[in-house]
Amino acid sequence: MEQTSIFDDRHINNPLASIMRPDDLDGFYGQEEILGDGKLLRNLIENDEITSMILWGPPGCGKTTIAHIIAKKTNSHFVNFSAVTSGIKEIKDVMNNAEEARKLGEKTVLFVDEIHRFNKAQQDAFLPYVEKGSIILIGATTENPSFQVNSALISRCKVFVLKGLSTSDLIQIMKNAIKKAYKHLKINISDEILEKIAVFSNGDARKCLNTLELCIGTSQRKSNKVIIDEKTLEDCINNKVLLYDKNGEEHYNLISALHKSMRNSDVNASIYWLARMLEAGEDPLYIARRVIRFSCEDIGLADPNALLLANAAYEACHNIGMPECNVILNEAVVYMALAPKSNSMEVSYNNAKEDALSMISEPVPLNIRNAPTKLMENLGYGKGYIYAHDTKDKISNMQCMPDNLKNKEYYFPTEMEGKYKDRYEWIKKWKNTHK
Repeated sequence: MEQTSIFDDRHINNPLASIMRPDDLDGFYGQEEILGDGKLLRNLIENDEITSMILWGPPGCGKTTIAHIIAKKTNSHFVNFSAVTSGIKEIKDVMNNAEEARKLGEKTVLFVDEIHRFNKAQQDAFLPYVEKGSIILIGATTENPSFQVNSALISRCKVFVLKGLSTSDLIQIMKNAIKKAYKHLKINISDEILEKIAVFSNGDARKCLNTLELCIGTSQRKSNKVIIDEKTLEDCINNKVLLYDKNGEEHYNLISALHKSMRNSDVNASIYWLARMLEAGEDPLYIARRVIRFSCEDIGLADPNALLLANAAYEACHNIGMPECNVILNEAVVYMALAPKSNSMEVSYNNAKEDALSMISEPVPLNIRNAPTKLMENLGYGKGYIYAHDTKDKISNMQCMPDNLKNKEYYFPTEMEGKYKDRYEWIKKWKNTHK
């Protein structure tokens, strides 16, 4: 059976991420916890003593590259298998070939990319051959194997947990790529831009190299000199598609007028702009959706009932339509205009969003992860968790933020939020007192 392999010879027309895939551990960056000198997986690879394993980690962290290195290193027959394109028949063919090879004293290493895409029946087909030793299974997955891989199969495999690559690892990978894959060019790129690409890639080496390749490919060149500046980078990483219909400009002007009138508690202006929109033929459900957004963006906890009324107005408009729903929207708009205002929900989310976009994602602390399976429990999931309801004050000082955001605040309630502001201040005081 022939399948297109991730390990086929690479050529210049391949993506940069494929060209730069290392053939040995010396060229591999990251995963020091399992691939550093003297670590378990490194020893297994270098000694060609591979056992069945599951490589679990986010995209671009090196799962396929590790399989590629094993393929180059092992003396066993190495078979690449795709969970996307293969079914039961293909699995059985591979298994039968592996069984025949075992009888001749030959080992078969089977790499299954995206093993989580196999259903239970497909995974079960591997089990007897793994048990007999006909194959050494290497499965790669971005999904938690506790949920996506049969427990019987997991129990016969060593699970290696891979992490997203660090910013420094990604920068080094890019510098290596520039040196080796683009040695015919003089590429002018600052460390600051390299760092921005690395941060944007969020631990994903493939995404990082693809972005670098796009930057190089779209930069203006003079002879063999390539200059990658801030503008080039912005053009390459801007994934927002902005659609603007000039004939629809008034549509956006009117909804802006309505929103800002409600924000300014101008009831009469709010009613007027609502009428202008409805009488011009605007979709009432579009207006209702904007009112729902307004209820959280500009009112929030200053009056939580605003969201309930906005949502009820949307449902009512959906049920009866125009023209009868005009008075329903009017009630909702008047309520929003009269309600006390607070934008703390908008501000707090945007503050958190800035951290989420500008930082390499930190893993969820182990103490607040669920551990429904033995594997997850053995990995330390849930260790140190404090059940708040078991405490006297129904609160604890357990850390729920990633380490690099510990004690970071996003929510700053306004005076309009009354009891919610008081409760928040009490929580902060309690935590300071019980450090």
